[in-house]
Formats: sequence, C-alpha cells, structure tokens
Amino acid sequence: MSRAVPLSDVRSALVVTAHPDDVDFGAAGTIATWTAAGIKVSYCVCTSGEASGDGTRSPAEVARIRRAEQVAAAERVGVHDVAFLDHPDGAVVASLALRRDITRVIRRVRPDRVLTWSPEINWEHVATTHPDHRAVGEATFAAVYPDARNPHAHPELLAREGLEPWTVRELWIADGPAGLRNHAVDVTDVFEARVAALRSHASQVSGIPELVESIRRRLAEIAGKHGLAEGRLAEEFQVVDTR
Repeated sequence: MSRAVPLSDVRSALVVTAHPDDVDFGAAGTIATWTAAGIKVSYCVCTSGEASGDGTRSPAEVARIRRAEQVAAAERVGVHDVAFLDHPDGAVVASLALRRDITRVIRRVRPDRVLTWSPEINWEHVATTHPDHRAVGEATFAAVYPDARNPHAHPELLAREGLEPWTVRELWIADGPAGLRNHAVDVTDVFEARVAALRSHASQVSGIPELVESIRRRLAEIAGKHGLAEGRLAEEFQVVDTR
C-alpha cells in the first residue's frame, strides 16, 4: 500500500472515541505531537465508561471517576476541550441520534482533521475491537461524510442551534485492519507524556503489570514495520482524504 501524505496545514483536530481511555491506549502520543505543533485538539467521548469495573461501585460513580480521569489525561497531552455524549456504555449503536450528536460537535469545533476508531474488525488483536469502538467509528464516518457538511442533515442543528455545515478534510482511523494502515507517527519524543496520560486512568490501568514496557515494545514494533530507525517508537493509522 502507498503511504499517505497527511495535510500540512491543519489548525484544529477532533478525536472521537467510545470510552474514556481509548485515545490514551491508542493515540495519545500522536495527539501530543499535534498539540506540540500548535494544533488545537478537542475530544468527544461517546460514553462515560460506566459499564467497567468489578461492580462494587454504582454506574454513576464509575462514570464520574472515568470522566475525571479522561479530563486529567487530556491535560497531559495538551488537550483542554473534552465533551461527553453520555450514550450507554456497552450498548452503543451507530444510530441517527449518535450521528447527530457527533455532527453537532464537529460543527462546533470545525476541525480540519478527525481521528476515530475503525468500524472494521482488527483480526490481529480482537481484544481492542469492542463493538462500541466499531459503532462509534461507523457513526463518526457518517458524521464526517456526509452529515456535518450537508445542511439538510439534522436540520435542527442549523435551525435551532445555528451550527453551520462544516467539511472535515481528513479522517484518521485507528485500530483498523493491518493492511489498511498507511501512516506512522514517530512518538519517541513524547513517550513520557503518552505514558502519563495513560496512567491518569488509574481505575483501568493500576493493576496492569509491566504496562510501560508492553507499550514500548508494541510501539517499537510499529516503528520497525514503517522503517523508522532502531530505538524509535511510533503509532499507526489509516489516513483518508475526505474532501
């Protein structure tokens, strides 16, 4: 597959995930490189992660904890705008309601670039292919094309909220099938910020032994796959021109 050449004039980006911590497991290093380059990044989290944990806390308490963890993690990589849509954790579907809610955020943020999770199954690592991830990926793609740019889609957003149509020029897809990944981001210099963001999700990662070393090994493998020098670390994506 030919390598993608991402846009060079990006001023703002939006990351759409299913759960708190998705971005920090999969793309926090890339986000840190974007904010370091002056790109304003916003997060849109479709659930509050309330279906996680061992059942000793109420869903409302889990949601409160996980939302706070995501806000703290975002700060670690230079992100200060985090929206939660409160769709049900574990039961997300790519509905018109979810498409409308993501479209609303796109029209508010007006990003040049959107990053989300793949609607396809990653057969090499099915543990990351949660149905919520795929539903959010499908709904986000529909929000990017055609909903956000179409004045006839979700007309109440324009008529009642004054949110003008907006065309996202580029879509980055995480955790898709390996053969579709066409771009790598060197995250070696921001690795510590990436780790700090992930560690902010204490309710999720505090019991994982060798967390840092396992991440380092995985990112080193990705870097080698894309021809980066030995010792470098990278995250990879499928980059799609959506103009």
